Amino acid sequence: MSRRFVIEAVMIAIYGQLLLPKSPVEYRLPYTSVMELYDMKDSPEPVMPEPEDDAYVKTKIGEMISYFEDPFNKKKIERALMAPWRESPPLPINDHVSLVIVNAAENMQYGELFDPIETEIILMSLRLQCPVLTDQIEFQDKVVQNAIPVQLFDIDDFEFAVEEGINTTGEYTE
Repeated sequence: MSRRFVIEAVMIAIYGQLLLPKSPVEYRLPYTSVMELYDMKDSPEPVMPEPEDDAYVKTKIGEMISYFEDPFNKKKIERALMAPWRESPPLPINDHVSLVIVNAAENMQYGELFDPIETEIILMSLRLQCPVLTDQIEFQDKVVQNAIPVQLFDIDDFEFAVEEGINTTGEYTE
C-alpha cells in the first residue's frame, strides 16, 4: 500500500529525494499548484536563494511542465478538470512514485488566514484524509496556531513520514 501526501508541485521539483522513497508514495497535487509552475519557470524572481540552485530547480520545473504536457499525461489531467474535486488517474513517475492531480475547489473557508493554494492544500488534506508534506514554516505555524485539523510533515521528516508504523490518518500502529 502506498503512502499518500498532499503537496505542492514545486516541492517535487525542489526536493529530488521525494522521487526516491523507500516505499511506494502517491502525491496529490492541486491543479493550481501545477499551473503555478509556469509562472515560476518564467519569473525573474528566484525560486532558490543560490543562483546555481535556482537554475537547477528551474530546469527541473521545466522538466515537470514537459511531463505534464506529454499528450498521454495531459489527457489524464484534463479528465480531472471536468468537475470540482475530481482526480486524475495516477501519473507514474517511477516504480515507487505516482502523482494524482486534483481539481481542488477553494471555497474561502480558510481564505482570510491562508492564500488560495494553501487553502486548497488544507481542504484536500481534510477531504482526502491524507497528510500534508511541506517546507513552508509559516504555513505550518498558521495551521498549528489556528488548530486546523490536518496532519503536517516537514519535508525534512519525509523518511519518517513514509516509515512503517505511521498511517495516513495520523495514528501510530505497531
